[in-house]
Order: sequence, then structure tokens, then C-alpha cells
Amino acid sequence: MTQSATTSFDAALARALTGARSFNAFTDQPVSEALLRDLQAAAQQGPTSMNCQPARFVFVRSDAAKARLLATLAPGNVEKTKKAPVTVIVAQDSRFYEHLPTQFKAYDARPMFEANPELSAATAFRNSSLQGAYLIVAARLMGLDVGAMSGFDAARLNAEFFPDGRYQANFLINLGYGDPAGNHPQGPRLPFDTVAQIL
Repeated sequence: MTQSATTSFDAALARALTGARSFNAFTDQPVSEALLRDLQAAAQQGPTSMNCQPARFVFVRSDAAKARLLATLAPGNVEKTKKAPVTVIVAQDSRFYEHLPTQFKAYDARPMFEANPELSAATAFRNSSLQGAYLIVAARLMGLDVGAMSGFDAARLNAEFFPDGRYQANFLINLGYGDPAGNHPQGPRLPFDTVAQIL
């Protein structure tokens, strides 16, 4: 790898992960619909098991939609969400398997999930979590900053945004152009020997 390629790789890795932060404050610079569409398209390319793609993304931007969302949040998440240009509801489609005939053509996998609600729920949760993580990394690489959150009343949020019950919220992501003044000191990370092993 050339020096310039190494430098570019290091810069991209820092932007996506090693130098990235979870933002609690954002500037008032808006995030365009075109950028949100590009972001979703990029994140959608990340792999999921059997190409199941269960994540569903609701980009909450309008004042009216934001008010509906704020009412479902834990108190500590209200102010930062109010000030974020966009909040993404990362949800999972409980009937993702209905799309498998067109998205996964190796064999007919739909009956396997249709007949096994436990497997279907676990697959939807696991893979929508993956897709939410892809969205975070893609957003950072596209110049946005993010703050992922799990402090919300899931039953209330689902009733408000997904009343038919098909989709269920997994987690939330505040999205925009971050203001570093709102960051807390970065917490430590567990060392390799605590979290990993090579067999």
C-alpha cells in the first residue's frame, strides 16, 4: 500500500470508527433529503443473512413528527433529539420474509421463517441491528455525525409510528453535523484479551 493510500485508509478508518464520537449536540445545518436517500442506499449494501434486509428507516425531520417522537423518549434524550436535524428510527419488519422470493433466490426460504416466529423475530432483530450499524458508519463516511440511542418507550413509539404492528422499533440515531462542544470525554474501551480470543 502506498503512503497516500495508507493515509487515505487511516483517515477513513478514523472518520468511521477509531476517531469517531457519539454526538449529543448538533449545529442547525440541515440534512437534505437527497443526502438521506444516498445514505440509505449506501447502508442498504451491507450484508444481511439470506439478504433478508429487515431494517426499516424512518427519518424524522419535520417539527410535527419530531413532537410525536419526543413524547416517547426517556427524559435524558429529549433535548439532544429536539436539536438534532434528523432522528432515524431504526425498525425491523416482522414480515421481512415476504420479500425473500425476490431478494434471496438461492432457494425458497420464506416458509422457514413464516412457520417459525421465534426464528423470524431473532433474524429480524439481529439483521436490523446490523443494518443500523451500517447506517452509522455510512453516515460518518458521508460527513455526518451520529448519536445512537436506546432510551425510549418502545411500546409507545411503536403505537405512534407503527400502529399496525408490522414494524417494531429497534433503536434511534440522531443525525446531523455535530457540535463537539456537546461531547463528553470519551470512555475507555475494553482490551483485546477481555473481549476476544484467537483459537
